Amino acid sequence: MKIHKVICMLTLSTLLVSGCTSYKKVPYLQDPEVVNNYGKEIPLYDAKIMPKDILNITVNTTDPQAAAPFNLTVQDPTNVAFGKYTTTQPSLQQYLVNNEGNIDFPVLGCLKVSGLTKNQAEELIREKLIPYLKETPVVTVRMVNYKISVLGEVNKPGTFTVTNEKVNVLEALAMAGDMTVYGVRDNVKLVREDAHGKRQIQTLNLNDADLVLSPYFYLQQNDILYVTPNKTKARNSDIGNSTTIWISATSILVSIASLLVTVFK
Repeated sequence: MKIHKVICMLTLSTLLVSGCTSYKKVPYLQDPEVVNNYGKEIPLYDAKIMPKDILNITVNTTDPQAAAPFNLTVQDPTNVAFGKYTTTQPSLQQYLVNNEGNIDFPVLGCLKVSGLTKNQAEELIREKLIPYLKETPVVTVRMVNYKISVLGEVNKPGTFTVTNEKVNVLEALAMAGDMTVYGVRDNVKLVREDAHGKRQIQTLNLNDADLVLSPYFYLQQNDILYVTPNKTKARNSDIGNSTTIWISATSILVSIASLLVTVFK
């Protein structure tokens, strides 16, 4: 009877300790008061144009003919009637930012846009166009290939296109179906490449509410988010996992037996 009680107490204690420890590693953004009581103003995020970005640029005025030279179109082939006929549909010319951060814009020529936000690029083009037009044009710049990738311990890994050019870490995880139960919340890797080709790997702790204040909270185009697996997943995927489990179980049983012998001596 005494042995039964001791075993029950040991089991219950182990479950309670492991349960509390495991739960602390699960919730995102713990201790939110740190963020809510943050005294400084957090600037709004605005993505910056980088080399290899593809831009859509439109110029609009009250006179469409005057703006036409700045809105070049290309003919895209379109299959009709199950591929029996091919027609062409005009679409707006897109501009690839080269490795030097420049685009070749009609009439204006070479423009340096890398490092600029969307609004700054629009202002630059608008100022350059004023000598060619009778009125101040409306210029719109959009990033076509703003993409991020999420892989590792998530339910739906993949590459995702962000249409509004703004996405944070939690939104990216939501796109990927959130983490699996095997994902390590405090060891998420962010792989980022800057405009000069320099790469860095940043570790993010999603348990910590301070993440919201981090410069890595919002993802840049082409960022890669990798959710590392926990030890349980690593053991399950190991070829020799059965041997490891038996060794661990045997060690636990030996420890319990030794404890019982000590108690009842």
